[in-house]
Amino acid sequence: MILTFDIETVPDERAGKQLHDLEGIGHEEVAKAMLASRRLKVPDADFLPLHMHRIVAISVALRWGEEQFLVKSLGDVDSDERELVRDFFKGIDSRTPILVSWNGNSFDLPVLQYRAMVHSIPSRTYWDTGKFSNDFRYNNYMNRYHERHVDIMDLLARNQLRAAAALHEMAILLGFPGKMGLDNKRVFETFLEGEVKKIRNYCEIDVLNTYLVYRRLQFVRGHDDREQYEQEIDIVRNWLNQASEEKGHFKEFLDEWNKADNQLSANSNQNSENKQQSE
Repeated sequence: MILTFDIETVPDERAGKQLHDLEGIGHEEVAKAMLASRRLKVPDADFLPLHMHRIVAISVALRWGEEQFLVKSLGDVDSDERELVRDFFKGIDSRTPILVSWNGNSFDLPVLQYRAMVHSIPSRTYWDTGKFSNDFRYNNYMNRYHERHVDIMDLLARNQLRAAAALHEMAILLGFPGKMGLDNKRVFETFLEGEVKKIRNYCEIDVLNTYLVYRRLQFVRGHDDREQYEQEIDIVRNWLNQASEEKGHFKEFLDEWNKADNQLSANSNQNSENKQQSE
């Protein structure tokens, strides 16, 4: 099984109150105070340390079996953070999937690990480096260079931050829709408005883009041949065709994808015509 994942977070109100003695004020004010405190140490900071984030959505794209594919968010809009984090690690313990992410090494997994600590959530499989299974001595989730977790951004950038690309831009360059609905800067605002469903939808679009970029990566790495790559892409399209009947954000994604394909085809035809005329 391949489990592509993404998380969305907001400032952890509880951490802010505990660490900065901020009792008696609201979540938005706590977040501002937390960032102000951060800027005393890092003047141009616009992002909190990872242990001060609270997870409000975890979305996954699952690929297993012959043609089984599914995109979903863990829990529901009313699920608390502990339930989301527990379900994520429970899935790893039960399925031992290949994890796929975009920037998961530097953000998603460290945050998930911190929150597992906060909520006392165990996962023998995730943390194993050979103590419980000898196979994990040489291929585990903890080693940055092993294959049980593929951080696409790290791999493409050769683990150099200055070479890193944004998921949205990379997806667009490959002919996929890219991010839709929100952006990272508006997640907290949307959360304060009580629109957790919008955040979950946004997160699901992220994992769709990430999974599609992963399929291209598998092709260029020689793990899939051209026919296998096209079959995998068709599996996603077919699933989206069905899912879009009930969920508007999937329909919007599919429409944008089709539009990008049509534009690519038109450009290809135009280039062919220009070449013929020049000959």
